[in-house]
Amino acid sequence: MSQGLEVPWVGWPGPSLLGKLTLSPQLRALGWGEDAQWEASLSAPPPLTSSYFPRAGAGAEHPAGSAPTLSSSGPPAPCCRVPGSIWCRIGPGSPSSVQGGTVIGSARCKAFTTREGRLAAAYNLVQRGITNLCVIGGDGSLTGANIFRSEWGSLLAELVSEGRISESTAQTYSHLSIAGLVGSIDNDFCGTDMTIGTDSALHRIMEVIDAITTTAQSHQRTFVLEVMGRHCGYLALVSALASGADWLFIPEAPPEDGWENFMCERLGERGWTSLGQLVVQRLGFDTRVTVLGHVQRGGTPSAFDRVLSSKMGMEAVMALLEATPDTPACVVSLSGNQSVRLPLMECVQMTKEVQKAMDEKRFDEAIQLRGRSFENNWNIYKLLAHQKISKEKTNFSLAILNVGAPAAGMNAAVRSAVRSGISQGHTVYVVHDGFEGLAKGQVGGAGSVQAGRAVLGQTLPKAYLEKIVENIRTYNIHALLVIGGFEAYEGVLQLVEARGRYEELCIVMCVIPATISNNVPGTDFSLGSDTAVNAAMESCDRIKQSASGTKRRVFIVETMGGYCGYLATVTGIAVGADAAYVFEDPFNIQDLKANVEHMTEKMKTDIQRGLVLRNEKCHEYYTTEFLYNLYSSEGRGIFDCRTNVLGHLQQGGAPTPFDRNYGTKLGVKAILWMSEKLRAVYRKGRVFANAPDSACVIGLQKKAVAFSPVTELKEDTDFEHRMPREQWWLNLRLMLKMLAHYRISMADYVSGELEHVTRRTLSIETGF
Repeated sequence: MSQGLEVPWVGWPGPSLLGKLTLSPQLRALGWGEDAQWEASLSAPPPLTSSYFPRAGAGAEHPAGSAPTLSSSGPPAPCCRVPGSIWCRIGPGSPSSVQGGTVIGSARCKAFTTREGRLAAAYNLVQRGITNLCVIGGDGSLTGANIFRSEWGSLLAELVSEGRISESTAQTYSHLSIAGLVGSIDNDFCGTDMTIGTDSALHRIMEVIDAITTTAQSHQRTFVLEVMGRHCGYLALVSALASGADWLFIPEAPPEDGWENFMCERLGERGWTSLGQLVVQRLGFDTRVTVLGHVQRGGTPSAFDRVLSSKMGMEAVMALLEATPDTPACVVSLSGNQSVRLPLMECVQMTKEVQKAMDEKRFDEAIQLRGRSFENNWNIYKLLAHQKISKEKTNFSLAILNVGAPAAGMNAAVRSAVRSGISQGHTVYVVHDGFEGLAKGQVGGAGSVQAGRAVLGQTLPKAYLEKIVENIRTYNIHALLVIGGFEAYEGVLQLVEARGRYEELCIVMCVIPATISNNVPGTDFSLGSDTAVNAAMESCDRIKQSASGTKRRVFIVETMGGYCGYLATVTGIAVGADAAYVFEDPFNIQDLKANVEHMTEKMKTDIQRGLVLRNEKCHEYYTTEFLYNLYSSEGRGIFDCRTNVLGHLQQGGAPTPFDRNYGTKLGVKAILWMSEKLRAVYRKGRVFANAPDSACVIGLQKKAVAFSPVTELKEDTDFEHRMPREQWWLNLRLMLKMLAHYRISMADYVSGELEHVTRRTLSIETGF
């Protein structure tokens, strides 16, 4: 029999470490054991050769009660197969073993549901000296892991009684620590705002919706789209909100009686089973049904998922290192933009309560149990999808304008703001060409908001103050919603500071930050920054592929962002960059020398390529050309170097699901806040707002959306470099260096705090 014959690898079975090798018909014909079971490797499994298994009859079976010999150098000796046994093959991970997808497998394992299977798993772990487990999976995997942890002491005692391990060994490994990471595209796990894989699934869905929308418009068709998610409607809900869908079906909110009439009225019928047939029969529309299926599970991971999984993985390791015998098993979760640790079984129990509430038809409670993110999405969807034009008009007029460079998500914010304003009964104006358009009186309709561009214009603020005041008086504008970047924030600040001279400027103002640079004070995320990071990530992925095709090549890539290094840092984490130079993290020639030496050592490993990112204004003298010359000179004979300036491609492209959803939320929240402020300052037939909190920046700050007065943000702003004085994302740079295999101190790492899962019912104004 020839050597090197490969055995098909099935995969890693959920929470256990038990894998199974399914033998091909050719191997069975050769007499190989059919029920041989192995433990999955922690790295990508290498091909298994025929020397790992004996022919039938090649040796006697192990005596009853004995176990196969375990070796740290590989699998058991190829003596025979042991019926019902579970053999161990655990190996260390390495940078070269990291690949896209769940390469270690994710199949379910029935053996682990039995005590015998868990006993075998415990034996395998003890033999390898493993007492810490990081479990990636859903509620079933995490529940199984917690059962395994609770039985750990009794399992070791049983192994001692069987003589398989010694008493001293049992005492040495007496405690098992577990940290869980939730990996599921369904986002159905309570306690976290987003699970690993959900954002990538949303990317696939929105790509299909964008493609289908073109066909629907050209052929005048109605499409019914089915997405995955099992018993959780998160994917459908967020996709509907981001795409402006006309109707939505989710298990948490089944349609009420008579929904057919309401839906047909929404879709166009003026007057009075399958959904597609209903639309055809009742409306006569040309209808198509599309089932996305498993395309939602595949594809390139989004930048958000890459950063999220990296951050959660690092937090899980820190949780395991800090764990004590009294520390409960935890799951690393996302709350806003903060990583937190939650008791594992509290989350599992809350997840089960959701399904129980749905089974008992307590749907309002089920939505609350899903968490603040789900509930807030649902409330905003209902507000936008089911709203009608208010029959009672208010006396308030609102104006919306865009300022600055284009950013993805602007149009989503405009669309939701206009619809919300009209539903509130306000008169809504849109101003073309920013502050200059307001000065010239260019006020008109909103137009189309579907494409990935800002249709209202992007003009930098200029000295049109008197003309602006005149047109505010002419159009009787009571509130101003400004969508844009640092110029929008600075422009509103100038208007507020001019209130003492012009009474017409004593109106309500709100800024929705929208810039790829993410440099606006008062928010952790700006509209468009997620799309820009994904655009830069996709370009860097292609560049890395080019570098992989040519041995020992280093690329130096320049990103945009002005002085703000957010794009370079987050993109660097997403693409696995070796270094990312930014203005906020000063560096000198010694740091550059260390980076070049590190790159030289890397070229001696299996990964013979390099990627270095540089923010466009990170240093006055260490330019992209300087870095190219430095790396080329110091790496001569070891690697060659190339440069790439990404430029304005980072401003283009279709908005990501996050930016569409975020823009929609901010538009609604801003209008609701402005409406409340207008009612509060309306006295004797006029609006007079001169309090500091009447002009704010809306944005996500850690775990919730907040409104920050522009006058208070002035003290926290570096106007020379056009960015906040404090940058929250700087703590991510520690992770960037760690992933690039630099020797770092973890003393500066800020660990997530252990919290408890609570039932939180948040309003649209405060929730995210």
